[in-house]
Amino acid sequence: MDNARVKVTIRCRICGEKFVLRGRRDNDRIETGFKQCLCDNIDQFEIEEQNW
Repeated sequence: MDNARVKVTIRCRICGEKFVLRGRRDNDRIETGFKQCLCDNIDQFEIEEQNW
């Protein structure tokens, strides 16, 4: 089921901000276009995936 659409919840481990995005699964990666949190964090996130 490559390129399946998924719903992704991203929570910043630094400030606690939560983002809910749509993305596409590409093998073992999920591509959402998300780059960084509002607090300039770029790599400390909790990522939870949910299939639609």
